[in-house]
Amino acid sequence: MALILIGAAAACGFAPLELWLLTVLGLAWLAWSAHQAASLRGALLRGWWWGLGHFTINNNWIQHAFDFQDKMPPVLGYFAVVLLAVYLAVYPAIAAGLAWRLASPRAAGDASTPPGGAFALVFGAAWIASEWLRATMFTGYAWNPVGVVWLPVPGVSWLAAWIGTYALSGLTALAGAALIVARFGGRRLALGVWAVLSLAAVAGLFVRDATITATNDTPRVRVVQPNIGQEAVRSEDYDARVLGTLAMLSGTPQPFPRLVVWPEGAVNYFIEPGYPERFYWKGDPQLIRQRIAAALGPRDQALVGGNALAFDAAGEVSGIGNSIFRVGPDATLGARRYDKAHLVPYGEYLPMAWILEPLGLRRLVQGEVDFVPGPGPQSLGVPGFGRIGMQVCYEIIFSGETVDRADRPDMLFNPSNDAWFGTWGPPQHLAQARMRAIEEGLPILRSTPTGISAVIDARGRLLASVPHETAGAAETVMPPPLPPTPFSRIGNLAALLVALVMLAGAVAIRRRAR
Repeated sequence: MALILIGAAAACGFAPLELWLLTVLGLAWLAWSAHQAASLRGALLRGWWWGLGHFTINNNWIQHAFDFQDKMPPVLGYFAVVLLAVYLAVYPAIAAGLAWRLASPRAAGDASTPPGGAFALVFGAAWIASEWLRATMFTGYAWNPVGVVWLPVPGVSWLAAWIGTYALSGLTALAGAALIVARFGGRRLALGVWAVLSLAAVAGLFVRDATITATNDTPRVRVVQPNIGQEAVRSEDYDARVLGTLAMLSGTPQPFPRLVVWPEGAVNYFIEPGYPERFYWKGDPQLIRQRIAAALGPRDQALVGGNALAFDAAGEVSGIGNSIFRVGPDATLGARRYDKAHLVPYGEYLPMAWILEPLGLRRLVQGEVDFVPGPGPQSLGVPGFGRIGMQVCYEIIFSGETVDRADRPDMLFNPSNDAWFGTWGPPQHLAQARMRAIEEGLPILRSTPTGISAVIDARGRLLASVPHETAGAAETVMPPPLPPTPFSRIGNLAALLVALVMLAGAVAIRRRAR
């Protein structure tokens, strides 16, 4: 029971609470408990109990998504949170088990020797491996790697530009385990790790960016948030009300060029031409595009979230794309659209539907046809604004998978719909988007129906935002990208390198001790 509570407390390091020290101390407790285990099975079980508490609190927002379902009772949401935690707890168990098996003296039958620097380093390396596995297995669930807790300490979070979030998580686990090791005389390692974190934190205080002098030729970005939630979806005027509110909040044409961005799935009308007429019963696509274009000046562009249809050879709908369209001031569509590639299992499609549907389970997004994935990260040209990379909603949480490295964009656009996610989900989602900005050295535009919408600079800082459950728009000068970061060049190979350095350090300590 104690480990469940410690794991739960460690989850309070993430937004919205941001009590990052609790996460570090929670990892320290887990490291000590794993070392104290009498067997590998015991270490695995202790990691699992810790993870059960951690992920139950961490993912409590998932329950809220079930409040909008007719086909499934809301109470299922509570079971879903716990069942997901039952699975996710396997990954802290793996980290605890690896640390015990590879570096705890108890694994060699020595119950009297305390954990040393080698144990702390292996624990850090194992944590990197476990988080990477969690983000990869069964399409991956990368939500809230522990490195994200450093966002309130900019200099430390900026280390992700060099080593990535998973390696920063490993460094966090090492920092926690080093506190335990220091208690038994291994103060040199603890001082070294915490010195690095402290120096990074101090260095972050002195970073200043050049001020941009805005003129009538300086591009601006405008992020729109209508504050119309999921509870309004079934109202008869929903589609028209959303479109009208978005158009109104987009402002009026200005002398300077503006990139206006709308949330995921914001346009509930089909706006692509070429579909059979029966699909345009909600409204003529040309007229809908003209409504959007009416808010644009001659130098403006709009990026809007909507749906695209895919058809089979017989002309029947075979799938739906969760898409981003570019609409110009002349009401024309861009030559290419972006289709979300990393779909949410159980949200946008139902795995093993032939088993789960007879049990009464449905995917959370309404409709009878599953979404189909797009090809992956892409950079689309937007006249006057350069190359814009697209990542829809959940895609932004996957470290190292958000940018087309062969066609590096100038900015990322992350439309989302966080109206499903209660009060904890939106700030956590925003925090993870900020980590992607740091890793890639790219600004990010984030637009959601109910918040939190924001303009994020290339160091992960909020330049402007619209608070949760507030209608409004955030407009700033278009933030510039930074030069490619080390992480943007090698991706999660950086995490592997950091893990190998930790393991090499552990081997060196063990050999010196002998």
